[in-house]
Amino acid sequence: QVRLVESGGDLVQPGGSLNLSCAVSGITFRIYHIGWFRQVPGKAREGASCISSSPDIVYYSDSVKGRFAISRDNAKNTVYLAMNSLKPEDTAVYYCAIVPCTARFGDSDLSYRGQGTQVTVSS
Repeated sequence: QVRLVESGGDLVQPGGSLNLSCAVSGITFRIYHIGWFRQVPGKAREGASCISSSPDIVYYSDSVKGRFAISRDNAKNTVYLAMNSLKPEDTAVYYCAIVPCTARFGDSDLSYRGQGTQVTVSS
């Protein structure tokens, strides 16, 4: 059974940092690309970042580029999202999913995804 479990969400002040984790099980993790998405109720989901299996290919949305960094540890079957210089508009539920890591990863169908972790940026 494929399972993705996110953790690390929290309430943080503007300008602060958070590190999210996505633990994956039930697949041969090292051969899959993984993406991070975020969604605010009533708004379309946004693809924040993705990382290839290698992991030499990464993509970021324009809204997070330069502030977020994605990485993976194949020995731990985990993908990370380091978020810095957080803004109130980064507030959302963040979830990870198995997706092809291409420039259009944000438009992918999400057959396997986690339940998400809440990130709230507020003073």
